[in-house]
Amino acid sequence: MASTARIERVRTADGELDAHVALPEAGSGPGIVVLQEIFGVGGYIKESAERLAGLGYVAMAPDLYWRIERNLALDHDKEGLGRAFEVVQKLDLELAVRDSVDAVKALRALPEVAEAGGRAGVLGFCLGGTLAFGVAIEDDPDVAVCYYGSGIAGMLDRGNRIGCPVLFHFGGQDQYIPREQIDRVCDFADSHPNMECHVQEDAGHAFDNHEAPMFHQPEPAARAWEITRQFLARTFPA
Repeated sequence: MASTARIERVRTADGELDAHVALPEAGSGPGIVVLQEIFGVGGYIKESAERLAGLGYVAMAPDLYWRIERNLALDHDKEGLGRAFEVVQKLDLELAVRDSVDAVKALRALPEVAEAGGRAGVLGFCLGGTLAFGVAIEDDPDVAVCYYGSGIAGMLDRGNRIGCPVLFHFGGQDQYIPREQIDRVCDFADSHPNMECHVQEDAGHAFDNHEAPMFHQPEPAARAWEITRQFLARTFPA
């Protein structure tokens, strides 16, 4: 587990946003920006940062809803899901990608990351999976991991700009992403030697989210996390 956590400020062209930072036991290491689901930066996203810190990374989870409502963290139940769908409608995806790019820059500049070479990647869930792909297109992260991003299929026409290793995760029973779109992303990944696409056939959407009983599926989540761990160890070692 991470030895310490704190809040950092990320400067953007429009102001500053808060970001939760989890440090590995070693105190320093390469960085990974953790991009939120539609529920905001709550316990699940912070715990995901802790998981990455446990692998030796300095993990930063920026508050991407800051222009709408600062530090919004919604419950992972039916009511929270309804509110989350309302809030995400107000999110400017282009600005959210820009904020995520600024978070990568801020993470690279942290002393704990700078002293480990200033390398930083992105890992996102759901909404964050789409944003992580956007960051890989628009910027130069060292790695990108995208869990069930529903917007990825519509961005593949810009995907050839990407130079970093990319890992995609999907559930074969995803109720929000049509199988045809998942297959298109996997075909795209198959045509790029630095990309991988993995489908957990028995999983639905958001299967990694252990705070959402309506979504969480422990076995596919464990399989996908092991794939993520191995992918990071191979392409972006701590």
